[in-house]
This record gives sequence, structure tokens and C-alpha cells, in this order.
Amino acid sequence: MPVAIITGASKGLGRALAEALAGRGWDLVLDARTEEALRTAAAAVLAHGTRVAALPGDVTDAGHRAALVAAAWRLGGVDLLVHNASALGAEPLVPLEKLPLEGLRRALEVNAVAALGLVQEALPLLRAAAAGAVVTVSSDAAAEAYGTWGGYGASKAALDQLAAVLAVEEPGLRVWAVDPGDMGTDLYAAAVPGDRTPRPEPASVVPAFLRLLDERPVSGRYGAPALLGSER
Repeated sequence: MPVAIITGASKGLGRALAEALAGRGWDLVLDARTEEALRTAAAAVLAHGTRVAALPGDVTDAGHRAALVAAAWRLGGVDLLVHNASALGAEPLVPLEKLPLEGLRRALEVNAVAALGLVQEALPLLRAAAAGAVVTVSSDAAAEAYGTWGGYGASKAALDQLAAVLAVEEPGLRVWAVDPGDMGTDLYAAAVPGDRTPRPEPASVVPAFLRLLDERPVSGRYGAPALLGSER
């Protein structure tokens, strides 16, 4: 069975993607910082009859990243690496003049530096896979200038560039940066706590990610709404 590592998998898009892949027979290595939430997510995935290794920890910790890859190796390798873990930099979001520099460092560490570190750790197994792929979860804030989203957007823009260069350097892999579009997630609620506008559930964009895996288009940056054949 193919094996995927998914970071930030205890809730939201990460959990929805994990359940969808489990339903397709994938074995999974799941990461999240909160042990209890990760245990709950792992139980839901296990209901599909797949093998699951759930490792709580922080993706900025090199030892934790190594443990994730080691767990995948024990399951058979790494066919897919999904970097979904994200940090905002400030909760709620604030203008750049008020953004704590430590918050910006945290966003860059989680969203970009840790992503590259995990890729570096997993590259030998990804290269050995029959169809190795890397998915980085981007944001429209990486490409558009939205007030208060500067630190988060800058970190996601850095992640986009890392993914683009990785695709050039590793032509044997598929490397997709995916902007999932607007979603109702805990991350968004923490970013803009006063916004009560209804937003699509993360599970609604999972078919876009599955389409990438099914059709394996060229490496690049993709928007989930376009992959779904709709705009919202």
C-alpha cells in the first residue's frame, strides 16, 4: 500500500485528507502538536482499516521530523509528503507595524523551514517511490496583499518558492503547491475571530487534492477551486 506523511493532521484539511486517503487504502503517518486531538483523528482513520502511525510533536523539531520519516519507512516508504501544518505569526492577525518579530520567525519556521527540513529528511524515500509526490498547502495570501496577513502570507510565499525550486531540482517527483481557497478552519477562526461568515468545510476541497494524485499533472502551483472545476 502507498504511504503518506501528513502534517497538521489532527483537524481541518489535514484530517479530512487523511480520512480520504485512508478510504483509498493508503497507510498514513500523521503529525500534530496536540496529542489528544491527534489520537481522535487517528482513531477515525483507523476505522477505514488502514495502518496509521500518529506522532504528536512540533514540525520545527528536527528529531520529530526524523521520527515521522522513520515511521513511514517502517510502513514501507514515503510515496506522498503533505506539508499542511501552519502557523499564523499572530493570533488574531495584526498589521505589520504590530507584528511581533518572534511571531514572524515562528510562521517562517513552521510554514517554510520545517517544510524544507521534512522534505530533506524524506527525499531518499520519495526518490525510491514509484510515484513520489510532495504537496505543500499554500494560500491566496501568498500571492495577494491582504491587510494583517503579511507575516503569514510572506511565509507561504516562501513555501511556494521552495516548492517551485524543488520541482526543478527533483524532476523525478511531482511537487504541487496547492491553494485550497476559503475554508472554515480553526486557523482562520484564530486569525479573524470576529468573522462569522459561513465558509466551506475543509472536506469540500479534498477532491482537488485527490485529482492531483489521480491525474499527476506537471509540478506547479494549483488552486483547489480550479481543480474542482468551479470558482468560489
